[in-house]
Parts: sequence; structure tokens; C-alpha cells
Amino acid sequence: MRARVTHTFTYRYSAPVLLGPHRFCLKPRGHGFQRLIDFQLEISPDPSRLYPLVAASGDEILRGRFSGETDHFIVRATSEVETEPAPLLQACLEENEPQLPYPLGRLNSDLAGSLQGWLPNGQHDPAAVDVAQEALMGSDQRALMFLQQLVEIIQDRVKYTQRHVGPAWPAGRTLKERVGSCRDLAMLMIESCRCVGLPARFVSGYHLLDPKPERYDLHAWAEVYLPGAGWRGFDPSGRGIIDDRYITLATSSKPDLTAAITGSFSGPLEVTSDFSWSIQAEVQQACTA
Repeated sequence: MRARVTHTFTYRYSAPVLLGPHRFCLKPRGHGFQRLIDFQLEISPDPSRLYPLVAASGDEILRGRFSGETDHFIVRATSEVETEPAPLLQACLEENEPQLPYPLGRLNSDLAGSLQGWLPNGQHDPAAVDVAQEALMGSDQRALMFLQQLVEIIQDRVKYTQRHVGPAWPAGRTLKERVGSCRDLAMLMIESCRCVGLPARFVSGYHLLDPKPERYDLHAWAEVYLPGAGWRGFDPSGRGIIDDRYITLATSSKPDLTAAITGSFSGPLEVTSDFSWSIQAEVQQACTA
């Protein structure tokens, strides 16, 4: 699939403010099953300094610094991306499908951050452990069957709904509420995978649905590391294994590090802000494979 996406953020302030440092996770991934053809970032007011850096996940993010006062802050990211379907997992793993729970000592230590539990002491959320055990029982301890079972359990227990405000919920809250956004379901899957030794991380990006919805929104899903196949995407609020209609912006073992824009402003005590956004996407070429 070849697509062009324009993502616009508009902030208006009731009085002039000073913008603090900002971090932008808006540049699509340019390797693997996704090729970045063109990327343009327009920012008003112009940053006094804007520079790229490579995050721990390997994604390229941008940091900006600003000087002077402003009553607005507008960011527009325009990306042209080409994606392709990933090879079938069964073909990649052949006779070497991981057996679960996967022993930690056999994994590259670089993956340690994607195995840590959500709780402050590094332990896993008991709710995620219960879900993982249930999926494991019906999987004959095979990784692919476990992931399929896990997606089915999550979709059976939690009703998907949109929620634009707030961080991703931990597994226990999502299961208790029995409703969650895409980022909540992604975190539930991530925590459950980590319980059985499968590294998992959070992904922020776009899902270019067919047919086209009335309005696009940022989407979130999970990437799971399967020895022999590498990082592969799974969407528990969708059909499970992702296809070429997903565009990755940022990944991290911690979901807050994938936020499209993070930063701050300072101004008079009575200052108020107004925020609006839009995502426009045009699929220029669908995959014919």
C-alpha cells in the first residue's frame, strides 16, 4: 500500500505564552515492512532549534526548542509511506515455533525492557497473569496459538471504545471496566505476552481502514518479538495480526514515550488553551499481492 497522510495539531492560547521544549513522534518508520518516501514537518512558530535523534527503540524522533512568545502552536506532519505485507509467521518459524513460557536466558539482553512487569517492583499485573495462563492452557504452549487465543480472550472480555484523553490503562483496570480504547487493549496484550516470556512493546501509528471512516484517529497496537521472526504487529482491537494498512510512527516498551507530541508552555495564570487536530489520509495505491 502507498499512502499520503497529513496530521495537523492546532493549539490556540488566550494570551501569549512561552513554549517549552517539545518532542515529536510523527515521522513514520522507514525500515522493515515500511518504506518512508517523503516526510515534511511544518511548525509555527518556527523552532529556534530542531534536531533529530534515534530513540532507544530505533525510531527517529525530533526535538524542538522555542524562543519568544506566541498565541498559537501549529504542527503539520505530511508523510508519504509505502508498506508491504510481512512474510507469513508460519513460514518464518517453520519447525522452530517458540514453546511457552519462553526461557529468559535464551533472549538477547537488548529485549529486557520489553519484558518488565508493569508494577513498580517489576512484577507482572496479576490480572495479566491470569489472562496469559488462560490463553496458554488452550495453546498447547505454542506461541502462535497462544497469541491467537490471547486476542480472542481480550476481545471477548473487553468492549472496544474510543477514548481520546488519558494514558493507557493497566491490564487490571481494563479487565475490571470491561471496556477500553485501542491503547488499553494493546497494553493488556503487551502485559500478558510478557508474563510468558515474549517481549512486547507499544506501537502508535495509523490504521488506514477500508472503507474509509468519516474521521481518522491515531491508533495503537502491540508488537511482539518472536525468535526467528522478529518484531511483528498484533492489534487486539482489530483482527489480530496486522496487515499492510498499518503505518507505524513510534514504538516503545513504555506507551507514554510514543505520544505524538509532548511538551509544555508557560504564561499568565488565567491563560487558557484550545486544541484541535485532524488526520487526512489518501491511499494512492493498494497492495495487489
